[in-house]
Amino acid sequence: MKQLPKVYDPQATEKRIYQMWLDGGWFAAHRDPSKKPFTIVMPPPNVTGQLHMGHAMDCTLQDILIRYKRMKGYAALWLPGVDHAGIATQIKVEEELRKEGLTRYDLGREKFLEKVWDWKQKYGDRIVMQQRTLGSSCDWDRHRFTMDEGCSNAVRTVFVNLYKKGLIYRGSRIINWCPHCTTALSDAEVEYVDKPGHLWHIRYPLSDGSGYVVVATTRPETMLGDTGVAVNPNDERYKDIVGKTCILPLVGREMPIVADEYVDMEFGTGCVKMTPAHDPNDFEVGLRHNLEVIRVLDDNGCVNAEGGRYEGLDRYEARKQIVADLEAGGWLVKIEDHAHNVGTCYRCHSDVEPIISAQWFVKMAPLVGPAIDAVTSGRTKFVPARFTKNYINWMEGLHDWCISRQLWWGHQIPVWYCADCGHMTCSMEDPTECEECHSRNIERDPDVLDTWFSSALWPFETLGWPEKTEDLDYFYLTDVLVTGYDIITFWVSRMIFSGCEHTGQTPFHTVLIHGLVRDDKGRKMSKSLGNGIDPLEMVEQFGADALRMNMITGNSPGNDMRFYVERCEAMRNFANKLWNASRFVMMNLTVETNRLPDRLELEDRWILSKLNGLCREISDNFDKYELGVAAGKIYDFIWDTFCDWYIELTKPRLNGEDADAAVRAQQVLLYVLTEILKLLHPFMPFITEEIYQALPHEGDALMVQAYPEYREDHCWPEDEAAFEMIMNAVRAVRSRRAEMNVPPSKKPTLTIVTARGDVFEQGRVYLSKLAYAGAVEITDAAPADTQGMVSAVTDDARLYMPMAELVDLDKERERIGKELEKARDNLKRIEGKLANEKFVANAPAAVVEAERERAAKARTLIENLETSLAALR
Repeated sequence: MKQLPKVYDPQATEKRIYQMWLDGGWFAAHRDPSKKPFTIVMPPPNVTGQLHMGHAMDCTLQDILIRYKRMKGYAALWLPGVDHAGIATQIKVEEELRKEGLTRYDLGREKFLEKVWDWKQKYGDRIVMQQRTLGSSCDWDRHRFTMDEGCSNAVRTVFVNLYKKGLIYRGSRIINWCPHCTTALSDAEVEYVDKPGHLWHIRYPLSDGSGYVVVATTRPETMLGDTGVAVNPNDERYKDIVGKTCILPLVGREMPIVADEYVDMEFGTGCVKMTPAHDPNDFEVGLRHNLEVIRVLDDNGCVNAEGGRYEGLDRYEARKQIVADLEAGGWLVKIEDHAHNVGTCYRCHSDVEPIISAQWFVKMAPLVGPAIDAVTSGRTKFVPARFTKNYINWMEGLHDWCISRQLWWGHQIPVWYCADCGHMTCSMEDPTECEECHSRNIERDPDVLDTWFSSALWPFETLGWPEKTEDLDYFYLTDVLVTGYDIITFWVSRMIFSGCEHTGQTPFHTVLIHGLVRDDKGRKMSKSLGNGIDPLEMVEQFGADALRMNMITGNSPGNDMRFYVERCEAMRNFANKLWNASRFVMMNLTVETNRLPDRLELEDRWILSKLNGLCREISDNFDKYELGVAAGKIYDFIWDTFCDWYIELTKPRLNGEDADAAVRAQQVLLYVLTEILKLLHPFMPFITEEIYQALPHEGDALMVQAYPEYREDHCWPEDEAAFEMIMNAVRAVRSRRAEMNVPPSKKPTLTIVTARGDVFEQGRVYLSKLAYAGAVEITDAAPADTQGMVSAVTDDARLYMPMAELVDLDKERERIGKELEKARDNLKRIEGKLANEKFVANAPAAVVEAERERAAKARTLIENLETSLAALR
């Protein structure tokens, strides 16, 4: 039999065990008609990514679920992959080019994309290898990339199908534009931040010279693109000027004054300048009143030729100059402080610019209904359920989705423009001529699709869609999506409406939401705060199992967790506890097969019944996705029930003269240890597999053994309750001895007064050993004289020990006498202070009250000491 080393070394163990799993092929999922499938698709991390705490949380939760279901007999598929991450990857490669003094335009599109693919080949597997260090049991042979051939075919199929249905269209609309990343953003990619700003009140003269209107704006630089002024039709102040025109200061443009319900009469002056090219609401008003659309900012956030003398200025420099010129011209009325919500880019955090632009959009109205119904009908449920509301609110307020991005890295839009007739050709194959006029003078749209467009297809494109593959038929729909609450809008919503539209099914039945991993002060981990913790460093220092248990224990779905490095250390100590317990079992093991004996002692039936109940509870916790609760219960059972109690209970038999009793104890120890290794395996896979391989066992790896289940023949509630009586008595005696600082060497006679003598008779040997009793007397009547006896009480017994056998009475009287004298002196000092009228009158009330509380505590202490001294006399 293999012996375990004295000390568990995770660094030496984990790589070897992981390679053993890979060599065994046990991560692979196979279609098996006799098994029920269980599928998780991994949220694909960015190909640019390095493992962070969010990934560690994601991987840990998914791996726990997949290992559990695999052991429960499912055909369990955890399908991994990475995302091409359009903006992030392109920025990375452009940064590398800048070091060589080059831009992507110097290379051209084709050569630049070659550079990106080279970068992907070099760094793309980095995060995959890092995921393996955590023990991720993915089917790596199925690893996918959002721009591999199969995924690219799925993306193109979806685009062409939606285009032909009229659900994808090209139009000039107000979109979110990042001047730093120089690309369009969807609404979900905009993060709103409260920022201090100003409200500038500007005078616009009426064209007929009869006066002026005053407009209020937070963005004076956009006034260069104003093409109208709007007022509310119900605003009595402005009824006479509706239909007139006014002059745009600095520019001289004559503009109409229109009435529109959109205008809030209470905001500013009630007159609003209309800039249809740079504000989504102004754009809608402009459509209703046929206002001209003039864009005055370019893709880099600088004023374009429409801005006249301000051309070339950055938007914020232009703002300063325009305000100065307005003031000099007498048009600036006043400036007010005004805090407002500013949209920022989720990637670079620059202020987003709303601009009019020709982009590609997905028409959302026809897609939203089925996606909402999938959740409200219960076909897809959120855990916790409260996130259902977040999802529904987002879906109900959804605008058309801007899917085009001004990048080169990504899925290029499959549309060609004819230079002769203007027709757009959209097809699955690259055309050589216009499908309308057959001209060969066609050019492909240069833009690429939003990264989330391809990610939205992830649950089914990775299983072979649009082909009707056997994998798609067997493993789809998938079972659980594990993800953070921060991408419900980005990704979860889009997968659900995409699944409903393209496969006719919601893509998963459960969305398990986890929170953010924060630092020990509750702050979000970030580079700027310098509070990020590298999970790989935690693995190196404490082992992957310790990190996993830290991530999961005390963690509940949907809630943020604080990460304490000290808890990794505590979990390493737990691993060491399990290791040492396993070494103890193995050092006392002579049996070579794992089976229970025919005859079981009371303590055996107790541990087996406790274990059986635990199996039922763990199964229930998994069904409810209470993974943290399950981990906590297994931890407590191993540490307290098995290590601190049962192992100690077996020592008299293991070391006794009855060889048969010793063998029976070994058999139960081996059985229970093996079962708790199985229970713990999904949470701490490495150490459990290492110990299991050293124990007598049948079959190959622990990871493919059957997960423990509740057994009716291991249910002994009466024996379990009986043994708890004995344990409670031991605890009570130990507690009483601890209060009196009695060393284990003192072994007094223990008298147990109880109506359940039959139970305590069975526990006589344990009471003697674990309660440090000399003789044990069991009776149903209390001693005639309890003077000089120390007592303790449980629900089922009263316990007595002679004081003289516990302590040296003379020394104890002397010790208590000294403490009593000290306590009386302390009370005298406090009462003297409280008797001082000046102190009571002049000291703060809180100080006086604190002294009164100290006096009360001193009196209680004196009373307890006097009682103890009286008992000794």
